Amino acid sequence: MGDLLLVRHGETEWSRSGQHTSFTDLPLTPRGEEQARSLAPLLAGRDFALVLTSPLGRARRTAELAGLTGAGREADLHEWHYGAYEGVTTEEIHRTRPDWNLWTDGAPPGADGSPGESPDEVGKRADRVLARVTAALPEGDVMLVAHGHFLRVLTARRLGLTAAEGRLFRLETGTVSRLSTEHGRPVIEEWNARA
Repeated sequence: MGDLLLVRHGETEWSRSGQHTSFTDLPLTPRGEEQARSLAPLLAGRDFALVLTSPLGRARRTAELAGLTGAGREADLHEWHYGAYEGVTTEEIHRTRPDWNLWTDGAPPGADGSPGESPDEVGKRADRVLARVTAALPEGDVMLVAHGHFLRVLTARRLGLTAAEGRLFRLETGTVSRLSTEHGRPVIEEWNARA
């Protein structure tokens, strides 16, 4: 049985400033590109049964710079749909909604028709990805390259927690995390690893 490896894409301007970024497909900053390149030694020598990336450029570019080849695009690996909060920081949201919490309240749709998602909706996408991952794990390690909030939800679901409990797993840009098993049960083996 293989391990499930998770890579959060490298830094972008908005990940650095704390702006919620789902559909806005910003490129990696020079630091983000360096973060992605620095992952290559951590991944070298591993044979992956399956490599999937978010369809967004920042995740695909991170995979490329980290030396991951043959990655398939998986639409369900897309970041949380922030709707009205796209490009907005939590601090800015709290000016009008002081008690707002992404993990319990989700994000409302945008006036432009962009969707927002609840934690449960993101959890359902994570469950679909995990079904695909589970089918591949008997063949070896699986690599997912995606986004911070989504990967946190996916981790929670893999560990048998609710989607909202993804709040417990802070995930930094340009890092590798590894979910393994102990006595047949999913566990966190490594988190936020850097070269």
